[in-house]
Amino acid sequence: MSQSQGWEVLTHVRKRNTDNSVQPSIVCSLEPSTDWRPVLHGVDCIIHCAARVHQMNESPEEAQHAYYDSNVLGTLNLARQAAEDGVKRFVFVSSVKVNGEWTTQGQPFLPTLDSPPEDPYGMSKYQAEVGLWQLARDTGIEVVIVRPPLVYGPGVKANFLSMMNWVSRRIPLPLGAIAAKRSLVYLDNLVDLILTCCTHPAAAGHTFLVSDDHDISVSQLLRFLAEIMNVPSRLIPVSPRFLLWGLTLLGKRTIAQRVCYPLQLDIGETKKILNWIPPVSFEDGLGKTVRAYQQQKDR
Repeated sequence: MSQSQGWEVLTHVRKRNTDNSVQPSIVCSLEPSTDWRPVLHGVDCIIHCAARVHQMNESPEEAQHAYYDSNVLGTLNLARQAAEDGVKRFVFVSSVKVNGEWTTQGQPFLPTLDSPPEDPYGMSKYQAEVGLWQLARDTGIEVVIVRPPLVYGPGVKANFLSMMNWVSRRIPLPLGAIAAKRSLVYLDNLVDLILTCCTHPAAAGHTFLVSDDHDISVSQLLRFLAEIMNVPSRLIPVSPRFLLWGLTLLGKRTIAQRVCYPLQLDIGETKKILNWIPPVSFEDGLGKTVRAYQQQKDR
């Protein structure tokens, strides 16, 4: 998308992959000691979206240490070297987990924070944000922060992929009575906002929340997926309170909270400051995601 706008793009990845759509690519790790200086000369803007996420079979203590090394120290090391080399703007893709794990009904998240997050991953993103704002004050580099919720699109993994698998296999699910709405963002909408943040003169110094501006409950999402796949939505209407209790007994309280509790973002400030609206509708984004999933299954 950025190349179509005539931008020269240099990507940095942890390991080489088969996607040759963006060249050249630099293979390197996001560490506190990484020397970025050889590739920073002449760069106008950095989009930093790499992050260390939870790994299987990892203790909480190990995860917290790894989060801090990569997501905090690694980020600030890159930003500090960028500022020293004259890079004008640093766009940091953070996470809605900085705001918290769920919202109160009718009170969506805003860019401002009431308190620091409790989640270790969210805390690492929060600490990186705090460090970037201090670096901006100290050096003059322009900082822009973007906090997305769950991102979906062709090739999506994790929980969203699991939901598509459940619906495709016509598995009965006790999720037919979930009314709590959640914000999602289609990948192309997130990319469009990030690119806007690279050049918009009013973006510097702001934190932006992003979504499709179409909040939806898990029950509604599963029904939409079934409709697009042309399969029955086998949803059983189980009380969210009972579902939360049952999953908690099974040691799945975190999953239950993600399903039963709302998590909504107010993107009004994003739209106002940047004169931005999501270019892809929720319906179109979901349709493209499902079609890509079905094509992958048919191979």
